[in-house]
Amino acid sequence: MKKAAVVSVVLLFAAGCNSLYYGTMEKFGKYKRDILVDRVKDARDAQQQTKEQFVSAMDKFRSVVKVEDGKLQEKYDILKGELDKSESKASAVKKRISDVEDVAQALFDEWTKELDQYKNSELKEASKKKLDQTRARYAQLIGSMKQAESKIEPVLSAFRDQVLFLKHNLNAQAIASLQTELGTMEADIGRLITEMEKSIAEADSFVKTMQE
Repeated sequence: MKKAAVVSVVLLFAAGCNSLYYGTMEKFGKYKRDILVDRVKDARDAQQQTKEQFVSAMDKFRSVVKVEDGKLQEKYDILKGELDKSESKASAVKKRISDVEDVAQALFDEWTKELDQYKNSELKEASKKKLDQTRARYAQLIGSMKQAESKIEPVLSAFRDQVLFLKHNLNAQAIASLQTELGTMEADIGRLITEMEKSIAEADSFVKTMQE
């Protein structure tokens, strides 16, 4: 089977699984709107945890540049551990945002199709207006989430480089290199945290709107 065909089968299978999941949850009184709210909360929490992890990583980074040569291996191990945790949190953020996008698309598709079921034109118009408002709020939310997410990889990339350099250069020269990068890393993480906080606030606002 050709690669394109395999990808198509996988996507259809995934879509079918999602539809089955949403259908099953609906039978238990958990609708797409409720799932969307839950997933937005999960994404918000993942971003909060990621923000806290990068703050921790930055603190450890600062401690490394002040270390004595004899303790470099110990400090490298700590810094590598922080990098691993940061990458794990970053992956969690990406997954949570993807989950939000999936259920949001399913919700909006269903909502749009069900507009045609209305017999009362006033109710139909009211529902459509609510749909448009929710879409607009969602677009603002997902835009903010993705903007914050886009700040993660540049920070991780620089972090990886420094940890890798330190791994093979456990000496005073390597520490001098870290000191040079410290200001840049602090600025990058500062911007990341600012975007994360904006996204978290957007998520809180969106959840509040959906629960009104």
